[in-house]
Amino acid sequence: MHRLVVLPFRKSVEIALKSIQVRFFRSLVTTLSLVLAIAFLSFVNVGNDVANGLLATGHGEWFRLLVDAGYDLSPGDLRVDSSPKQRWIVILSLLVCVVGIINAQLMAVTERFREIGTMKCLGALDRFILRLFFLEAGLQGIIGALAGALLGGGAALLSAWLRYGVAAIAEVSWGGVLASLGFAVVAGCILSLIGVFYPALVAARMQPVEAMRVEQ
Repeated sequence: MHRLVVLPFRKSVEIALKSIQVRFFRSLVTTLSLVLAIAFLSFVNVGNDVANGLLATGHGEWFRLLVDAGYDLSPGDLRVDSSPKQRWIVILSLLVCVVGIINAQLMAVTERFREIGTMKCLGALDRFILRLFFLEAGLQGIIGALAGALLGGGAALLSAWLRYGVAAIAEVSWGGVLASLGFAVVAGCILSLIGVFYPALVAARMQPVEAMRVEQ
């Protein structure tokens, strides 16, 4: 019978945190790419929330100012939605972010051949390796997504305050802003997990003997 390594979830989290600390700068670069992508998503959505708050007042002056600011509005519109151009830019930025995460994680797998091989020689199952990679990605995703959402949302509110004055902050629906921030955080976590999926499979399917023979 094969000896299996079964560790409690808390211990897996500790190992994941230690791995992030050891590769801090690489993890930082990966997280920053996620921060920028989520910040842009949050900026666009919160900016639309501010515009919707101003439109809800029914003042024609706000309508004119929003049109001058570049919002695609027609007479009688009471709500602002992202333009097709904005949606494509957001989608492209998120795709670039995912590609960057995949690339960084594949490089991390290459650097950790011996570590992964040692764990598998000690009896670690494929699902244990998968769990470690998903935990690392999840932790980075939560931190990066939260930072990006707050950064983008704060920048959108500041920009609106400078452009439209205090009314932009007074009229905004804070429930809508919180929903936009929450959506950005969830999107960032999902992107981080998607980006690590293939590298985690590569690591989990690695043969222990081959991994141990790799020269560092």
